Amino acid sequence: MSSFRLSRVGMGVLVALSIGSTMSVQAADSTTNKDAQSKDQIETITVHGSQVDIGGEYEGGQVARASRAGLLGNVDMMDSPFSTTSYTSQLIADQQAQSVADVLQNDPTVRVAKGFGNFQELYMIRGFSVYSDDMTLNGVYGILPRQFVAAEMMERVEVFRGANTFLNGAAPGGSAIGGLVNIVPKRAGSEPLNRVTVGTQTGGQGYAAMDWSRRFGENQSDGLRINIVGRDGEDAVDNEDTKLGAMTIGWDHQADNFRLSADVGYQDHHIDSPRPSVTPSGSAPSVPDASSNYAQDYTYTDEKQVFGVVRGEFDFSADTTAWLAIGGRHGKEHNLLANPTSDSSGNLQTYTYENIREDNVISADTGIRHDFSTGSVNHTAVLSGSAFYQTSANAYFWSENFNVGTLDDYEQLPENTTLRYSGGDLDDPEVTERNKTFSVALADTLSMMDDQVKLTLGGRLQRIEQTSYNYDGSFASSYGKNAATPFAGVVYQPTFDVTLYANYSEALVKGEIAPTYYGYDNGGEVFSPTRSKQYETGVKYDNGTMGSTVSLFQVSKPTYTVVSNNYTRNGEQRNRGIELTGYGLVTDSVKVLGGVTLIDAELVKTQDGENDGNTALGVPKVAANVNVEWATPFIDGLTLEGRTVYTGSQYIDDDNADKIPSWVRFDLGARYTMKLDSNPLTLRARIENVADKDYWASTGGYPTKNYLVQGAPRTIMVTASYDF
Repeated sequence: MSSFRLSRVGMGVLVALSIGSTMSVQAADSTTNKDAQSKDQIETITVHGSQVDIGGEYEGGQVARASRAGLLGNVDMMDSPFSTTSYTSQLIADQQAQSVADVLQNDPTVRVAKGFGNFQELYMIRGFSVYSDDMTLNGVYGILPRQFVAAEMMERVEVFRGANTFLNGAAPGGSAIGGLVNIVPKRAGSEPLNRVTVGTQTGGQGYAAMDWSRRFGENQSDGLRINIVGRDGEDAVDNEDTKLGAMTIGWDHQADNFRLSADVGYQDHHIDSPRPSVTPSGSAPSVPDASSNYAQDYTYTDEKQVFGVVRGEFDFSADTTAWLAIGGRHGKEHNLLANPTSDSSGNLQTYTYENIREDNVISADTGIRHDFSTGSVNHTAVLSGSAFYQTSANAYFWSENFNVGTLDDYEQLPENTTLRYSGGDLDDPEVTERNKTFSVALADTLSMMDDQVKLTLGGRLQRIEQTSYNYDGSFASSYGKNAATPFAGVVYQPTFDVTLYANYSEALVKGEIAPTYYGYDNGGEVFSPTRSKQYETGVKYDNGTMGSTVSLFQVSKPTYTVVSNNYTRNGEQRNRGIELTGYGLVTDSVKVLGGVTLIDAELVKTQDGENDGNTALGVPKVAANVNVEWATPFIDGLTLEGRTVYTGSQYIDDDNADKIPSWVRFDLGARYTMKLDSNPLTLRARIENVADKDYWASTGGYPTKNYLVQGAPRTIMVTASYDF
């Protein structure tokens, strides 16, 4: 499979047209009355607590009413003691989103960065990193591709804010302290669908995608949906060339007492000369031109992933339901990088870094839910269990440093092969890490006062086992321990359109492994798992056309630093903040989506109190988004959109000696829907970073590191989608 790429646009167009046309002919008698894009979603009824049914959309279609709350299943936003937002496939398509990161640009509580010094998308929720490793697919950890997930497979992108080990189990990648991202894959809608989309963007990159679905069987109980996408060509950053090929297949079965879904996918993502992150040595350098590329020409990043998950739900009776989900992933990544270090004047040094990584993952989630009453109190009791097993094989090569000019005058040199550090065999990497997590959780939601008050109590007993190996395969270090994470949450709904809520929750994550490739004296040491505590309260409002949530929270986590050339866990980061999110219809023709987050990310208990009271690196004090969409009255079918994203300044070091400036970005979009041969044709155009602003978008991305990631230049995207 590694020799085959789906990423050629010509292939994408050919496959889309040929399959779509064939399917159209085969089902012509059932496709004569497709009228609206909104019909491509299966009509579902919100089943509170269901693990499969995802519920309907909120007014305006940009967000959904319900989202996943781990073992509690899909819960309506007004019944949940948490702050969540679920972004829909309609929003994803209308904004021409390419990945999860593009969707989360709409969320005022999330900021996007790059992790590990490579090109892995990383999401900052409530000021804490959430690695893409720690996203869930239909509630199952570790199944999605690690670094990038193509948007074409997504029905929903659900943002859960806050510590969530009780709900989901410990995040296997060691993050998800400030929140979680869950991906809901697409399902076949109630109407047949043949959709082909083609497009291009700044730099000349071509794009083609096919989206096909049918329902069949008695009462249309079975559904099949297939998505294929291809991208190929240079993007808005000079000489940066992306190739993407992805295919996902989703099947579902709906019966009176049984619901089943299965998803499989393959993704091949490759970038040549990707613009790297920059590590500052001292003060941050001035940001170069937005489209400039300071990558060495020989660098690239490549990842291929095969993944799948099956989830079933069975009703033993009206009061008792059980579920089981199991999935797996096989992934291989190969990076050849030359990430520069810059002084305050922009003078650069870099090194050649090559690595191979191979992952194999099995992940499962199961449980049973039972409803009963004691007097006037109704109970929903849940018993749940989860398991996760991963092996990771790694090898790397690291050269000596060499000078490459400046950020504004970058020099291209031959690949440096002078060895500085190395580990393992790049042609045959050994397993360097094994992770196992097992857990069992028990919860009871008590509904009182005619369901005005809902109190959820519970806890999860978790076991985390970690073993690290040297790059020659020999044993290095291991750890195994049990820990319990309690939970308490309450919802009070004094009126139909107002909910008050509060919760106490914890996050339990595996300990870091001291890196070997930085030359630390304790390289390879496995640290014990860490616990984070969260306190949260808030109020929600929903009048049927406009919804909003205001949340106050405090979350803390232990931090890592380097002391006397030893990688050490020392100190704590305590984030306190307030979030405001809003969405819905202002008028019949105007939609709004956005909000603001204020965070005080304070360092406490640091080494000898040296940095106590300072602000944690990479966490802006203010982040705000607003997206406004207007269906124009003067041209039928024309919709205009504008988005503003603001991010406050961010410190690049724990001693707060320097920071990158605040930045604001403006995006514009338009779409026009018309009929072509009685079928819908939608034309979309979008300009991101309209002012072509030069800015450092983020800093951080890995414990003790302060990588600077530059914002993308002005990017123009145009697409045409045709249903036939």
